[in-house]
This record gives sequence, C-alpha cells and structure tokens, in this order.
Amino acid sequence: MTEKRLMPVNLDSYKPLRELVLEAIREAIMNGSLQPRERLMEIQLAEELGVSRTPVREALRKLELEGFIVMVPRKGAYVSDLSLKDIADVFEIRAALEGLAGGLAADRITEDELEEMEHTLVEKANAIQNDDIDKLVEVDTKFHEALYKASRNERLFPIISNLREQIQRFRLNSLSVPGRKQESLEEHRNILEAIQARNVPLARQLAQEHIENAENVLIDSLKKDGFSGNRSDTE
Repeated sequence: MTEKRLMPVNLDSYKPLRELVLEAIREAIMNGSLQPRERLMEIQLAEELGVSRTPVREALRKLELEGFIVMVPRKGAYVSDLSLKDIADVFEIRAALEGLAGGLAADRITEDELEEMEHTLVEKANAIQNDDIDKLVEVDTKFHEALYKASRNERLFPIISNLREQIQRFRLNSLSVPGRKQESLEEHRNILEAIQARNVPLARQLAQEHIENAENVLIDSLKKDGFSGNRSDTE
C-alpha cells in the first residue's frame, strides 16, 4: 500500500468505531481498491481512515476470520487471494444454506414479505432493461436478504451474508456473461413462485440450484479470463 485509497470514516456515525473501520476495509477489498496479495499496514490504514491503530487491528482480526485477509507469520496481513477451489468451497456451502433458507421461507414467509420480494423482481427487470449494473447488484442483494429474513432463522442471515461477501469482488464477472442477467431473474421468479405456493421442497431445490448455476457461470468466466488466483503464503 503506497497510494491512498481509503476515505476517513465518519466519526459522527451512530455505529461503533470498530464497525466503521471494519466496513471500510472490507468494502475496499470487495471493490478492488485493495488488491489480492496486497500487504496491509496498520499504520497506513489508520492514517487514511483517520483513526488509531487499535480499531484497525481489531478489524484485521475479524477480516481474517471472514476470509478477506490472511495473516502470514513474521510478515503481516495481506488481502487474501482466492483460488478457484476457494470460490467453489464458498459456493458449495452457500448453495446448501440458500436451499435451507428457501425451504424455511416457503413455510414461514408473510404476505408483506412476499410483496417485498415481488417488488425486487420488478426492480431487477428494470435494472436489466436499463443496463444499470449497480442497481442490478443492489436489488439482487435485496432479494436474497428478503429470503433470509423470511426464513425466520436469525443465525442463518449473517452466515450466508458473510459467504456472499467473500466472493462479492467477482460479482461483475458473472453478471457480464451474456444472458446471465435474464437467467438470474427467471431463477428468482421461479423461487418466489415456489415460495408463494408454500412448496417447501421445490423452494429449497430452486434456491440451491440458483446458487449452483451462479457458481458454474462464474467459474467458467474466470477460467476463460485466465484467472489463476491462489491463496498463498505471500512472498
């Protein structure tokens, strides 16, 4: 890290300082401002964020647990470099949990939540039509978060969200594949229809298949782009 890529955190925010620092560094990793294998220096991060080193140190420990960084003995912290196997492992777990969420939602969702999910499909269709990638990512996330909420399992939401965040940096790769945006919309629509019908087994199956399809598209895209990411003990 030599150039400045992080903005000072908003010290007037209602959130605890350690959470603001954590979110700032995590977002910088997900959007590519901090690159894979890049060394993270506590002093520089603290200066850029306008905080002391303590919340930075706490954030790095949490990001290591989340898989965003690796701590190399006697060398320090580095942005993790996910391999294709790492990505596949994340998707494998997420697909199973997403299926669980879909099945639970079909059994527990409220009418208001059904309406909310229907609205996200309209928003997603509009984003696709307008070729608005930022909006597409936003409403796609809203759909899945509404699904997790409807599952009524408070432990499930943070676990799946963490898995999704670990591969968020690759989201544009899959969305850029021709036809994938529309396929994703249709998959969301089918999941919602199964949930509306209170068909628990089908909702579980479709939700899991949706993530498996996303994995296949992403892995194929990364291979075609010559992706060779590999988690390593950075030199």
